[in-house]
Amino acid sequence: MTEPIRVVLTRARGGNDELAERLRASGLSVAECPLIRIEALEGPPVSVSGYDWLVLTSRIAAQLLFARLDGRLPPIAVIGPGTAEAVREHGVEPALVARRSTQEGLLEGLPRPAGRVLFAGAEDARPLLATELGADVLPLYRTVPDEVPEFPDSDLVVLASASAARALATLGIGAPCVTIGPVTSAQARAGGLAVVEEAETHDVDGLTAAVKLVASRIASSRS
Repeated sequence: MTEPIRVVLTRARGGNDELAERLRASGLSVAECPLIRIEALEGPPVSVSGYDWLVLTSRIAAQLLFARLDGRLPPIAVIGPGTAEAVREHGVEPALVARRSTQEGLLEGLPRPAGRVLFAGAEDARPLLATELGADVLPLYRTVPDEVPEFPDSDLVVLASASAARALATLGIGAPCVTIGPVTSAQARAGGLAVVEEAETHDVDGLTAAVKLVASRIASSRS
């Protein structure tokens, strides 16, 4: 009997549930090994009055921003469907969802000049949006490496962020990797990791399709 393909998911705790469920339903063996954890940055209520745009680039940023929100919301621009869903959970429809789930994709969709912009996200977020738009930056959280007592045996590792790629590179794991997008791929390759597939859409749907594609290649090579 052929052994199931072993896939390791590396998002922070609580972030792997939907992807894990889909992959297990496809017959894959899934283990979760969070390589990073999220540390929320405490602070006073966030006033968004006077801004022409609020830019959010992750589901976590949306959740933390709404927990501290003060004042009437300006139009919200988000980086992809996952972030858009997190905003909708608070009864707000994003004015702009990037067609490409990258900071570059958001820049393509925003009007120019964009006016006064607030970029709320990770402390270590890429500075592209802030620089190009002259945006005010509000750090809401940071990502830090999580402790990994033992990395699971794996045929394939899924990387959903550049920070996870950096963390994996420090462990010396040689398994092939599927990434969520070009920024994560670039970081993975810079760390000497083998990227065998990149999700076409930078979300759970894209990751699911990419993992299943690589898993089918691995299964074929075993037969």
